[in-house]
Amino acid sequence: MLYRILADAVLLLHLGFILFVVFGALLVARRRGLMPAHLLAAVWGVGIEVTRAVCPLTHVENALRRRAGGSGYEGGFIEHYLLPLIYPPGLDPGFQYLLAATVLVINVALYTWILRRRRA
Repeated sequence: MLYRILADAVLLLHLGFILFVVFGALLVARRRGLMPAHLLAAVWGVGIEVTRAVCPLTHVENALRRRAGGSGYEGGFIEHYLLPLIYPPGLDPGFQYLLAATVLVINVALYTWILRRRRA
């Protein structure tokens, strides 16, 4: 039971990190001190997608699920609703490049907005 809870916690952390990578610039608009952390996270996220690497959080989560006696992501609210967001079906290299480009476009647009707002 403990390992399953920890695996679910890692999954939520993973989702939070992904949201920070994609939309963290919105937080930067409010708190400029987050800019270095967000830029590093965004570079990491794009790098993971472009190199088709696996995020270490995925390995941690899977190891915890195996320790809990599971082998997959069946059952439960978290597995049913959140896993498809983090591990979408059809995740092939072309789709990963599209994800990386999407992260770049969103962040360039948000940082452009932040810089224009700052100058005004």
